[in-house]
Amino acid sequence: MGGKQKTLAILAGTALAVGLTSPAFGFTTAHSPALRTTARGSGVSVVEWNHELITILSDPKAQPSTVQPTRSFALLQAAEYDAVVSITGAGPAYVFSVSAPGGARADAAADQAAHDVLVALYPAKRAGVDQRLSSQLSAIPGGPGKQAGIGVGAEVARRLISLRSHDGSSAKPPRFDPGDKAGDYRPTPPDFPAPVFTNWGSVKPFVLTGGRQFRPAAPPAVSGAAYATALNEVKSLGSKTSTTRTADQTAAAKFWAAAPVWSVWNQVAQGLVTSQNASLEKAVKVFARLDLSLADTAIAMYDAKYADRVWRPVTAIRLGGTHYNSSIVGDPHWTPLLPTAPDPSYPGAHGALSQAAATTLAGFYGARHHLAVTSKGVTRTFAGFQDAATEAWLSRIWSGQHTSLDNRAGQQLGTQVGDFVARHL
Repeated sequence: MGGKQKTLAILAGTALAVGLTSPAFGFTTAHSPALRTTARGSGVSVVEWNHELITILSDPKAQPSTVQPTRSFALLQAAEYDAVVSITGAGPAYVFSVSAPGGARADAAADQAAHDVLVALYPAKRAGVDQRLSSQLSAIPGGPGKQAGIGVGAEVARRLISLRSHDGSSAKPPRFDPGDKAGDYRPTPPDFPAPVFTNWGSVKPFVLTGGRQFRPAAPPAVSGAAYATALNEVKSLGSKTSTTRTADQTAAAKFWAAAPVWSVWNQVAQGLVTSQNASLEKAVKVFARLDLSLADTAIAMYDAKYADRVWRPVTAIRLGGTHYNSSIVGDPHWTPLLPTAPDPSYPGAHGALSQAAATTLAGFYGARHHLAVTSKGVTRTFAGFQDAATEAWLSRIWSGQHTSLDNRAGQQLGTQVGDFVARHL
C-alpha cells in the first residue's frame, strides 16, 4: 500500500472481526448507587476470552456453517460488557443491568459471563473453556466479592443467551434460486457452491432496528457506463494472470483473504487493548462496540446482498459476450486471482465490515493511530484505521471479487452502522 510507514506492531500474535438499554428488550433493573465501584482487573482477561473464541472458530466444525461467526463475537462481548457495568455503573447497560451486592468483583463477573456464553454456544469445547475460566478466576482473591461477581456474570450470560435464542439465527436458510437475466447472481466457478447466508438479513440485529435500516441504494444497471467502468477495472486488476496488478497489490489481496476479516479486526483490538494497558472497563467497551457493530453490519450486508442479488465479476466477465453492455468485452475463460465467495456481490463484505471496524476503533483511539496488522505470519503497516480499511476493500478488486461499486456501498453501510452503534453505547 503506498505511503505505508514502518511502525511498532501493536498486534501481538497471528490474526485469523451498544447501545443504550433498548426499550424493545426491556429486561433491565436499576443500579443502587452503592454498587458503583471501581472494577479490579485489567483488560488482559477480555483479550484472552476474545482469543479463546477465535481459537474455537478455527475449527470449521465448531458451529453450523449457516451461523455467521460475528453473532458469537457480539454475544461474548455484550455479556462481558453488561456483567462489568452491572457492578461498576461505568456506562449504560447494553441490555441487562442485574443487581449485585457491594464489593462484587467485576473481573470475576466478566470471566464468568464469557465462559457461560462460550459454553452455551460451543458445548463440545467445554473442556478448554472450563480450563480458561479456572485460570482466570485463580488470579482473583477468594471471598464474597469474587463469588458475587461470578453470580452476576452467570446471570447476565443466562439472560442474554435466552434473549437471543429466538433471533432467527438458527432458522434453516431458504433454498436460493439463481436468476438467468443479465446482472442476476448465480453460483460461481470453479465449484459453483450454493449460497449459505440467504436468510441472515432477517436475523434480529443487536442494535439496529432492522436489517434494512441502512440498506444501500440499488446498484447501477449492469448495462450502464458506471458498471462497465467498474467491471473493466476488476477484469484488468483482478485477473489471476493480471499484468497491471502490482506485486504489493497481489500481496495485499492474499493478506486480506487469509483469515476472516472480523477476526483480523478483533486481533487489531486485542493489540490496542494490550499495548495501552487498558482497564477492564475500557476493554469491555471497546470490544462490545466493535463486535456489536460487526454483527449488525453482517446482518445489514446480507439483507442488501439478497435484496439486489447482483452477480459476481467472474460471472459478468465470462458472460460479456452476451452483449448486455457494449462497453464490456467478454472473456469466457477469465479467472479471478482468488476463488469467489458464495454470495451476491453488492455490497462488498470487506468494505462493510472493515469500515464498521475502522469507524469504531477510530472513535476510541483517533483516526491517525499507527498500527501493524499481522495475519498468517505476514505484517502490513498503516498510518490509521481508515488506511487499513481502505486497503481491505481495495484488496477485493485486486483479487477479482468485487467492483468499486460494491465496495463504496459497503463502506457507506459500515460507516452508518458503526456510527449508529457508537451513539448507543
